[in-house]
Amino acid sequence: MPLENLETSKYKKLIQNHILATIEYLFDENQEFGIACDISVVNFSPSLPKEIQNSLPEITLFMLANYSFESASVDQDYLSFEAGFGPNNFGALVQIPLLAIKQIFVDEYPILINVTSSSKIEEEKEEVDSMSALLNNPENAKLLKKKKKG
Repeated sequence: MPLENLETSKYKKLIQNHILATIEYLFDENQEFGIACDISVVNFSPSLPKEIQNSLPEITLFMLANYSFESASVDQDYLSFEAGFGPNNFGALVQIPLLAIKQIFVDEYPILINVTSSSKIEEEKEEVDSMSALLNNPENAKLLKKKKKG
């Protein structure tokens, strides 16, 4: 199977659901775990200081244990938890898109591997040509009518 087949929205939806089900299972079992994720799409609130943000590798490992595990939650799109960073333990809420999770570990064992890109599953949208899109805005339609008269 060519790797391009693993980038389809159908496969991404499948793997996202698998990641969600795996994390929910680990929560139900009260099992602490680690995740390796694509840091470029992770959101930190508040934002991390630049020196900490720049020190994180492209694929970063987070261990959900103790307070990070207790504060963790998951929904259809994101895994969220609180964590401390750097020598001063700078606190931030970490929000990770599920598709940005590349691996899930229990102890030293990888239990899930995700080879898809981190981009969000795109909803199928109806294609609209540029003139139709322009005319859908009533203000634009008025401008075009004025231009035709002039």
